Amino acid sequence: MRPHRAWCEIDLEAISVNLETIRNQLPPGVRVMGVLKADAYGHGAIPVAWQLVRSGIDMIGVGDSREALELRRAGIGVPLLILGAIVEGEIGRVVAYDIATSIHSSERIRHLAEEGHRQHRRVRVHLNVDTGMGRLGVGPAKALELAREIARQRILHLEGLYTHLSSVTDVIDDFTEEQLRRFRETVLTLAAEGISVPVKHVSSSAAVFAEAGVEYDLVRPGLALFGLLPGETSSRHPLRPALEFRTQIIFLKDVPEASPVGYHRRFVTSRPTRLATLPVGYNDGLPFGLSNVGRVLVRGREAPIVGAISMDYTTVDVTDLPGVQPGDAVTLIGQDGTHRITATEVAAAAHTIPYEVLCSIGKRVQRDYKTRESTWPVPLDDSSPDDASLRTERAEEGAV
Repeated sequence: MRPHRAWCEIDLEAISVNLETIRNQLPPGVRVMGVLKADAYGHGAIPVAWQLVRSGIDMIGVGDSREALELRRAGIGVPLLILGAIVEGEIGRVVAYDIATSIHSSERIRHLAEEGHRQHRRVRVHLNVDTGMGRLGVGPAKALELAREIARQRILHLEGLYTHLSSVTDVIDDFTEEQLRRFRETVLTLAAEGISVPVKHVSSSAAVFAEAGVEYDLVRPGLALFGLLPGETSSRHPLRPALEFRTQIIFLKDVPEASPVGYHRRFVTSRPTRLATLPVGYNDGLPFGLSNVGRVLVRGREAPIVGAISMDYTTVDVTDLPGVQPGDAVTLIGQDGTHRITATEVAAAAHTIPYEVLCSIGKRVQRDYKTRESTWPVPLDDSSPDDASLRTERAEEGAV
């Protein structure tokens, strides 16, 4: 019997191999920002970040300030960029830890400049140009205006200019071409005004392999670092999945024909059946959409999921697998013998996307890391001097 109900085996060396594969797709001189949003897509941000640092990553992107601060406190010193928006109460720590932020409004420019002056620190910013994604950022017509505002604030450094492509396949469609055209025109407009931007970036994982926007200074792969691409494109590129997700059988039960299984009797046996209960459910990241349609691997063979997946447990039919015992490992994502289940296949069966499958792997799931390095650096104490002084300095103003 294993010591954990469910666990992920994460191959950190595979992440380094994937980074090298990405680099081989790029023109000379193009740098790489590893995107580690959502706890590195469920893989664990701190160990993954250290592996990327050892592999020479140029920059790391995160989704929010909490993710950035977690990496800084763990000792990650490479440049960080928050790709999402920050709220006013987060600005103090973001500036104190030299974390670059994305600009979406004049108001944020003013607040960052005020905080930079208060702390006597230069603040790095990246201007997000909305060329068709429609979430964050400003339109091309507004980008010049904000770039001028940033230039007037000497405490701010306009380090980057970027956009976010809405297409997530490795095929360049007409709308992607239009987004690239709008971004190219924005770059030329700023240059004509004499506004220099050292780093321009467009390409996420799929775009790297479609060679869309790779002519700029930097690319932003996320999912590809972990061996996957959206949809069916993964199989066309030499990427190595970094994560395998497993659980174990904790209970076996023989039931007669016509026995209901699980909530709302979504499955009824059509024969005498041996059921194996797994201590993993949708809270752990096994999608509810796999109820009655998913499969797992036991002893190198497939077994169907039967009944509704619940919060904590899942049942599978092991009638045709002789010799199965409590404690046997069960593969949810990964390889067992000659059979493999990929996160992409899980996503397709559950009618979702591989991003959601990986990001949904819960906190109860143990992460075990495989690497040539026996340890990685120990995270810094949460009350490091910079943080402690900032907490004291800003407490009266209610910013921390």
